[in-house]
Amino acid sequence: MFRMTASEWKDFLSLRSQSVILKRGEHRKHLPHVFTEHGAVMLANVLKSPTAIRASIQVVRAFVSLRNAVAAGRDVARKIFEIEARLKGHDAEFDKIFGSLESLLYPPPDDEPPKRKIGFLPEPSRR
Repeated sequence: MFRMTASEWKDFLSLRSQSVILKRGEHRKHLPHVFTEHGAVMLANVLKSPTAIRASIQVVRAFVSLRNAVAAGRDVARKIFEIEARLKGHDAEFDKIFGSLESLLYPPPDDEPPKRKIGFLPEPSRR
């Protein structure tokens, strides 16, 4: 267990949902104590009441989920860097491709006058 720093507390407050969590505790005199993952496991071994056991299990699950989320974020960042490295220098080629596609989608207007229609026009009937 350790006490949060002022910057950690400020970051924590910025992560809270603004619509469902009250502003209570925003102007604390003392910074809160928090547990590390190992501290939560040690606490689970010491506390024996059913409520304490359920709470400590939830805390440990939260730490595991957090670790998995951080690992997934690292994997995504690594893959993005790999893609960027592979695609460096391809911007000019993509510009040519997109230019060709635009010319197909939006051909330049013709400067020729409209052509006469071919065929016969029916004469108006006379009665």
